[in-house]
Amino acid sequence: MSKRKIIKIDAEKCNGCGQCIPNCPEGALQVIDGKARLISDLFCDGLGACIGHCPEGAITIEKREAEKYDERKVMANIVKQGINVIKAHLHHLKEHNEHAYLMQAIDYLKEKGIENPLEEEFLHKHHTDGFSACPGSKMMDFRKKEAPKEEKSVYKSESQLSQWPVQIMLVPPNAPYFDNADLLIAADCVPFAYANFHEDLLKGKILLVGCPKLDDIEICQEKITQILKNNNIKSITCAHMEVPCCFGLTSVIKSAIADSGKDIPFADITIGIKGDRLKR
Repeated sequence: MSKRKIIKIDAEKCNGCGQCIPNCPEGALQVIDGKARLISDLFCDGLGACIGHCPEGAITIEKREAEKYDERKVMANIVKQGINVIKAHLHHLKEHNEHAYLMQAIDYLKEKGIENPLEEEFLHKHHTDGFSACPGSKMMDFRKKEAPKEEKSVYKSESQLSQWPVQIMLVPPNAPYFDNADLLIAADCVPFAYANFHEDLLKGKILLVGCPKLDDIEICQEKITQILKNNNIKSITCAHMEVPCCFGLTSVIKSAIADSGKDIPFADITIGIKGDRLKR
C-alpha cells in the first residue's frame, strides 16, 4: 500500500441520511448500522464527488495508507448496476480530468462487449475539449438580450481589501494582520460572481483566496493550518461557488481547523453562478 487521497467519514457527524450514496457511482459507500461507511479502499478514487452532497459536513478527504484504486474492479462492480450508473461514472471521471481512468473504463466496456453510453461524446468531442469539461466550466451566456442604457452613478464603491498578498499560496502565515482577525477564505471565482463581495463579505475581514480545483489542496490546507495555529483567529467565513468542485474548499478549511486544535467559529456561504447568494 502507498499513501493517497481517500475520503474520511466522521461517524459522529454522519446521520445516515444516505445522500452521499447515489453520488458515489463507484460503489465505495454504503449505509451500515445507520452510518455511511467506506466499504473498500479499492473503490474510492479520492475525488470527493460525495462531499458536496453531505448535509452534515461529515465527509472530508485525507491522505493516508490505502490500497491502490483499481478502475477495472470498479467497472466490474458498476456494470452490474446498469447503463445509468455506467454513464454517471464516466461523467464523474471526465469532470475530474481523470483521463487515464476514463480510458481504462472505456477499454473495459469494449472488452466485455458492453455499450459505451457516451461513445459519441467521447469519440467526437474530446478533440476540442480535451476531456477537460466539468460542471464548473460549462459554457453559459448570461448577457441580457438588450444592452442596458448607460447611467451615470453618483456612488463610488470603495475597496474593503485591507492586506496583500491574498493568495493562500503566497501569504505569510505569521503576518501581523492575522492577529485577532476575522478571516474570509474565498474561492477565487467568488469576487467576480458576487457583485456585493466587498461590502457584504469582505468588509472588516482578512482575505485569503484559492481554488480547490487548480491549487495544491494539501499545501493550501497546511498553510491555513499554520495560520490558525500561529495566530488568534476570531472567526472564519468560507465563500465558494455552487459548482461541485468548489465545495472542496469547505472540506479543506474544516480539516485545517481540526488540525489546529482550536475551536474557531465557522460560517459557510455558497454563491450561485449567476451571482446570487444561495445559503449561509
